Amino acid sequence: MKIVGNLKNLYHHRNLILILVQRELKARYRGSLLGFFWSFLNPFILMVIYSLVFSVFLRQSSPHIQPYAVFLFSGLLPWIWFTSSLLEATGSLFEGGNLVKKVIFPTEILPIVKILSNLINFLFSLVMLIPFNIYYYALSKPENPLYNPVSPHLFFLPVIIIIHLLFMTGISLALSSLNVHFRDIQQLIGNFLTFWFFLTPIIYPKEILLENTNILFQLQYKFNPIAHISTAYQSIFFYGRMPDPVAMCRIAAASVLVFYVGYWIFDRMRDSFSEVV
Repeated sequence: MKIVGNLKNLYHHRNLILILVQRELKARYRGSLLGFFWSFLNPFILMVIYSLVFSVFLRQSSPHIQPYAVFLFSGLLPWIWFTSSLLEATGSLFEGGNLVKKVIFPTEILPIVKILSNLINFLFSLVMLIPFNIYYYALSKPENPLYNPVSPHLFFLPVIIIIHLLFMTGISLALSSLNVHFRDIQQLIGNFLTFWFFLTPIIYPKEILLENTNILFQLQYKFNPIAHISTAYQSIFFYGRMPDPVAMCRIAAASVLVFYVGYWIFDRMRDSFSEVV
C-alpha cells in the first residue's frame, strides 16, 4: 500500500522531523527573555487564573466536579493541544512553501511538525497539572469522594495520547492539503472549533449530555470523537479511574480510520502543492 510506504519514508526522515520540531520550538520563543521556560509558565499562569475564577468567584453547584479548576483543566489542556495543532497545521504548507517545492521533501512533515511541537508544550502542561492535582487532592478529597487523581491508571495516559495524536494528525493532513486550494478553510476552522468546543464536555460533565431526555444530546456525545478523548483524560486525571475500554476501542478504531482517510486525501493532492504555494 502506498500509504504504508509513505509512513516508512517518514520514519527514514525522523531526524529531519526532530530538527524541524526543535527549530519550530526555538522560533516560537526566539527573542523572549524567559525562552523555553514559557512552556512551563504559560500553563501555570493559566491554571492560577482559572483556579481563582472558577474556585473562588464562580463556584460550581455540582459537588461531583469539585475542584472545578482541575476538572476543567483535565479536559481543556488536551483541547488546547488539539485546536492549536489544527490551526497551525492547516496553514503549514504555505509557511513552508520553499520546502514544498523541493522534490525529495515529504510535504506531510510540515503539518506533523506543528502537531509534535505542540505535543511538547502539551506534555509540559501536564507536568504543571500534577502539582495542582496534589494540592487540590489534599484540600478537596473529603468534599468529593469521586475526585481521586492519585491512581495507577495514570500509566494508561500514553495510550490516550497516541489515540489523540492519530485523530488530530488525520484531520490536520486533510485540512492542510485542502487549504492549499480552498483558502477559506483556514478562516472557517477557527469558528468551527469554537462551536465544537461547546459541544464537547470540557467545561461541563458528560452526564449533562448522557442523562438528558433529548436524544440529540446523547447522540452529540456518542458521535463526537474528541468528547470521548477529553473525558478519557478527565477519567485519568480527575476521577483516577480507567477510561471506558469499550469506548476507547471504538475511538481508537475511529482515529485510525480518520488518520488513513486524512493521509489518503493528502497523498491524492500532494502533486499539486508545488504549483499553488
